[in-house]
Amino acid sequence: MPKIPRDLSGSELAKLLVKYGYVVTRQTGSHMRLISTYRVDEHKITIPSHGSIRLGTLNSILKSIAEYLGVSKEELIRELFEK
Repeated sequence: MPKIPRDLSGSELAKLLVKYGYVVTRQTGSHMRLISTYRVDEHKITIPSHGSIRLGTLNSILKSIAEYLGVSKEELIRELFEK
């Protein structure tokens, strides 16, 4: 199983998600709201923009994105973080 980075910030994650059609629509306090129209329906997620994202929070975000894209979470992690 691919490794999830432990020190990923919200802004770094937002940059990585651009290839899946996610754009930051607003930022309120220390959270960013992203929307993707990669498929016909849109998908909205909120990610923290302060420091490193906690592993459980990142795991939950990635699970939600993988479900929207119709891929496994492991495949999404490989595509995002392996170079």
